[in-house]
Amino acid sequence: MVSLQKVESYDRTSVKEGLIRLLEPLGGMGAFVRPGERVLLKPNMLSAKAPEKAVTTHPEVLRGAIELVQEVGGIPLVGDSPGIGGFRRVAEKSGIWRVIEETGAEPVEFAESVEITGQGVFKRFEIARPYMEADRLINLAKLKTHEMMTMTCAVKNLFGAVIGTGKAGWHLKAGADREMFARMILEIYLLREPDLNIVDAITAMEGNGPGSGDPRQVGLLLGGTNPVAVDIIAAEVAGIPKKLLHVERMAAKLHLDGSDRALIKTVGTPLDEARVRNFRLPHISDVQFGLPAFLKNRLRHYLTSRPCAIPEKCKLCEVCVDVCPPKAIAVKDGRLTFDYHRCIRCFCCRELCPDGALGVKEGALLKYIKRL
Repeated sequence: MVSLQKVESYDRTSVKEGLIRLLEPLGGMGAFVRPGERVLLKPNMLSAKAPEKAVTTHPEVLRGAIELVQEVGGIPLVGDSPGIGGFRRVAEKSGIWRVIEETGAEPVEFAESVEITGQGVFKRFEIARPYMEADRLINLAKLKTHEMMTMTCAVKNLFGAVIGTGKAGWHLKAGADREMFARMILEIYLLREPDLNIVDAITAMEGNGPGSGDPRQVGLLLGGTNPVAVDIIAAEVAGIPKKLLHVERMAAKLHLDGSDRALIKTVGTPLDEARVRNFRLPHISDVQFGLPAFLKNRLRHYLTSRPCAIPEKCKLCEVCVDVCPPKAIAVKDGRLTFDYHRCIRCFCCRELCPDGALGVKEGALLKYIKRL
């Protein structure tokens, strides 16, 4: 079951009341938290951007969730591992640090990991210790588009349990294949299933998210115990079909609970009222799926989009150089250069560029196919 609740603004009172209404059909916060339990709230803290940019979970949604945890006797902790920048810096820029201070929640930077044995394709994970050891886990996701996965929401937000530089390793291991990457983040979800998932879609992100898209007023909160089901309903709200939602397709292939759209019950605001029109998806395209491996390798350059520099915006800060998992980007003769044979098309460079200085080139055959 997925709960939906209309909330039109980030007014503090409106958000808190909206969260109460959202959780009521699920049993309220008391159904998830017992007095004295240490409760980790895991927001989306991708990078150091102001709340109005819609890159991170809005601080007022975090505040409301913290207060509800405190009201039932829980001890709130706030933690994440940002894609770029330290925890404190991202928390301060996004408004999250102020909420932590004002509510008395405990900040927890994901710095120490524990090794967890996987039960699927991936046999070993290094996961943040606070994430695994908290008594309860509340996943506070943001509804955003994602150039690699089409959408990032509840399931993808759990990738933040991987500490800092470990994310690059997983992009190298699984990022060249979107379906395999979807399987990897689903297997992370299954290592420690969240007790509750809340999605901030009051202002979502459309276009070329998750770091460089455009804010889009949706006016909605979503909640549920199953992040796969929550993501699928979020996709329904945004008009994203199953064929473009890699997490849903892989979850269905693995026969995971919550992966069948037809069986997901919604409560609260009717789904038809929650839907938004003309929600812009990323323009990244990939038509390799279904091709045999030998053809994928030969035609990859012609059938995929790839990152490129926008010289007039680029400040040569080298963030993209540092975050590129296969180390396919370098600065030579005062400009960015790309080794497209090494590039895995994960678009981490675009996701984390602080100046929006990376664009996209389409392969020649891909351009032709799209004109047909």
